[in-house]
This record gives sequence, structure tokens and C-alpha cells, in this order.
Amino acid sequence: MALGEFSAFSWKSRATQDKEQEEYARWAFPYGEKQRENLLALLLSVYPKESVPTTLVPFLTCRELYEGILRKTGSSDEAVDMLINTTKKYKRIVKKKEMTTYIALVLANERIDERCEYPTADEIRAKALELDQLKKD
Repeated sequence: MALGEFSAFSWKSRATQDKEQEEYARWAFPYGEKQRENLLALLLSVYPKESVPTTLVPFLTCRELYEGILRKTGSSDEAVDMLINTTKKYKRIVKKKEMTTYIALVLANERIDERCEYPTADEIRAKALELDQLKKD
């Protein structure tokens, strides 16, 4: 189940809901619990005053959007550009001033392997500053 498909009045069986949640967890963390733990640690080090849900939801949303655009365009650069320059559409979930940071996190997530070694929070912030230069205000 994608983030945009949540419904409090689901007519799906409990087994179907559980299966969809497992599929989503495999998509979100294909390398399992180690990846989840390392990613959450990174998110909280980038945003130390925030909680897991307030960092994980924007990250997963940004990741879904990035992957959707990437499937359509086939270009990572174009997907990044579209996300950076269309933040108004997603402002309820990802704050405009934080979009480049979440994109930097998504790009870092795309490069990990089974070792689940993420860059440091400072490296993420540096990449976000680099991405800020691509804004077309």
C-alpha cells in the first residue's frame, strides 16, 4: 500500500492488509532491519529535533515520488529537477525548505547495498546545499 492509499475504512481482509504492509516494508527497506535502523539513525541525526514519524513519512513520500518520476522519465537528474522545482504540490508532507535534504537522503538510499552504510549527516547536508543550487525559483 502506498502512502497515498491509506483508508480508515478499508474493505480489505486483515490478511490482505498484512500482506500489503509486508510488501511495503520490503519496498521501503529491501535490506531489512539493519537498513531500517541505519536509515532512521541518519534521519534523526539530520533532523535531531524531530521524531521518527516526522522524518520517515516525508522521506518515504519523497522516495515514492522520485521513483515514480524516474520510471516515467528514465533520468535521475530529471526526477531530481522535477522534485526540487515542484515542491508546492507536496508541501503538506515535505516542507519546501527541506525538499533538497530529503532528495539527498533518497539519493543516498539509492546507492546503498547490503552493508547499509549511509553517508554522514554532514554529507547529506552538503549534498542538499548542492541541490539547492538547482532551484529555479
